Amino acid sequence: MYRSHNCGELRASHINTEVTLAGWVQKSRNKGFIVWVDLRDRYGITQLVFDEERTPKEMMKRAEDLGREFVIQVKGKVIERASKNPNLSTGDIEILVSELTILNESKLPPFTIEDETDGGEELRMKYRYLDIRRNPVKESLMFRHKVTQEVRNYLSNDGFIEVETPYLIKSTPEGARDFVVPSRMNEGQFYALPQSPQTFKQLLMVGGMDKYFQIVKCFRDEDLRADRQPEFTQIDCEMAFIDQEDILNAFEGLTRHLLKEVNGVEIEKFPRMLYDDAMRLYGNDKPDIRFGMEFGELNDVAQHKDFGVFNNAELVVGIAVPGGNSYTRKEIDKLIDWIKRPQVGALGMVYARCNDDGSFKSSVDKFYDQDDLAKWAEVTGAKPGDLVCVLSGEKNKVRAQLSALRMELAERLGLRDPKTFAPLWVMDFPLLEWDEDTERYHAMHHPFTSPKPGQLELLKTNPGEVKANAYDLVLNGNEIGGGSIRIHDKEIQALMFDYLGFTPEEAKAQFGFLMDAFQYGAPPHGGLAFGLDRLVAILGGQETIRDFIAFPKNNNGRDVMIDAPAPIDDDQLTELSLKLNLKS
Repeated sequence: MYRSHNCGELRASHINTEVTLAGWVQKSRNKGFIVWVDLRDRYGITQLVFDEERTPKEMMKRAEDLGREFVIQVKGKVIERASKNPNLSTGDIEILVSELTILNESKLPPFTIEDETDGGEELRMKYRYLDIRRNPVKESLMFRHKVTQEVRNYLSNDGFIEVETPYLIKSTPEGARDFVVPSRMNEGQFYALPQSPQTFKQLLMVGGMDKYFQIVKCFRDEDLRADRQPEFTQIDCEMAFIDQEDILNAFEGLTRHLLKEVNGVEIEKFPRMLYDDAMRLYGNDKPDIRFGMEFGELNDVAQHKDFGVFNNAELVVGIAVPGGNSYTRKEIDKLIDWIKRPQVGALGMVYARCNDDGSFKSSVDKFYDQDDLAKWAEVTGAKPGDLVCVLSGEKNKVRAQLSALRMELAERLGLRDPKTFAPLWVMDFPLLEWDEDTERYHAMHHPFTSPKPGQLELLKTNPGEVKANAYDLVLNGNEIGGGSIRIHDKEIQALMFDYLGFTPEEAKAQFGFLMDAFQYGAPPHGGLAFGLDRLVAILGGQETIRDFIAFPKNNNGRDVMIDAPAPIDDDQLTELSLKLNLKS
């Protein structure tokens, strides 16, 4: 055998035991008469010792020549360590080596394999197999495993059945671009990789499976960022003979279980917020409620003076920054520069200082007196010592801009503690949203989302006002899951396709299989899908997902390690009946 124990296992109770270990050389320290080597594997580090009094000269020489990341096997006796290391689980002992075998030599790694490495992100992604050896990445992947196992166990114990669905499916419009796969056997035809198993899980409900889940890869060809990958993993779930309350209770239970078992945190309440209130109070549909700074709409108290910037705005809105009156003018100017960046897009910011003596000092004192500014403070909830930040403009844009400012200020103020968890349900999304470019409605979630009970007639008269029987689960300002009660009636589904601009022929071509299935007794059903990558990252105290994915892609959707995507040769193109038409 290559090892009798792993490198994180040995303790003082093993002293005088003969052991065999194998692993990678983390580092070595040569004092001339003695050589110490840190041997590492997945489980930890054990210190090896070679000294000239007890180690044969030939082995001593080989120990001196060991390089970083050499793969070695050693045999020896566990002895008490003279200088103990309380930071290591094995810090009370070391191994006096009697046999050394070099299993594989290693080139000098392009970056140090340590917790604090000198490798940049792109370099570490290129050599991801080395990066995985570092504790932060290794522990993130092990953490993901723990979360995934808890999910599987919880859902299985709750009567859910794990069912796999196909990866090679039909291209259907679901909001993002599909990745497509040419079919060699069906010339000129293509599969698509699923953006989600949406229609399949609905068909499973028609098939009577009742409670389904799947931890599944999904694919979307869309612009990337730190928390988005072209291939991502969902915890996909569906239930039959349920209403919205059943869904919320089921997945509150799962989330509560994960927080307790994985993070040791008990959460009793999952507040519920209407979509309209989330937009009004926080400027986005996934608000972080770990801190305040709720929006205060100031139109009524700011548009009565001769200040055209506010008077001509659709919305004037502000937030109170706790302790913000301590900011210098230079710091406020930098904040204004921050919101003027193209990523935020604000034209400027008005502010008012709330002094400790109850007076106010504003950047627009010329237009507003103390009574006016006191009303600003009242509407935004500002107290003495705070700073009121005010933006104005077109309603949707200015809400998004102030939301970005709110999150940035919270980060600077240390209000986004990753060890504090604040879940929230956001409810009653619009069913449809109007697209100015195409001049028609699009489904805010997907075409299979049911309208709220009692709003079917409104769909015929004022479709933009119809609310969806849909819900998102938000955790710490991130959407970790979303779902809806589905349409299960063929006629209502046909009506929905009609409002989305599908002709009957297009609807049949795209979704005829689902419509046909609905003719054979489809039960009421609904579900929810968690984004596993994001859920794991947030439970792990982070908001970027890459370290929780074994082999992630960069912001251009490239795997720089295996150099993909890559061209295919002419023979493959011919076999697939494809011809390239590349833009120069």
